[in-house]
Amino acid sequence: MLDVSKLHVVFMGGARPDGPLTPRRYTFTHSDRTGDLFLSIGTHYDRRALRALQVRLERDEVLGEWVPGPEGPRLDLHMAAQGGFPGFGMGALRCRIFRHYRPTVLEALRYGDRALAEAHPGLGDAPVVAWFHWRRGRLESEPWGSWGVGSGD
Repeated sequence: MLDVSKLHVVFMGGARPDGPLTPRRYTFTHSDRTGDLFLSIGTHYDRRALRALQVRLERDEVLGEWVPGPEGPRLDLHMAAQGGFPGFGMGALRCRIFRHYRPTVLEALRYGDRALAEAHPGLGDAPVVAWFHWRRGRLESEPWGSWGVGSGD
């Protein structure tokens, strides 16, 4: 369950609350110490947030991007299944942790970008695809439901 008082949202470079849809990228990080969640929404990923020590060590950020497609837009979420300091978990464990927090991640993105959803009501049906990046270029994907609330989160 998302505690919205812990979610801090910032719009960066070229992104407005209501659009544009592409390019639109999400940088989602958190603080283990405070439990705060940080969501940057922009036309590029938030490189400053990605340089934070915790993020560099743990590599547990979620990077999202709206991708146009022949059947409509899709939200791709990218996560490092292996990366960062090895003490922060093996790939299979990290994937399980990302899956466990899937509802919180999706709720935070939807809540933080709710003006976009209001401006583009058709996005509720847009599929969400999780991409797990492994070492040596290995990549796995899995469906994570749809952008809309009530998608079985």
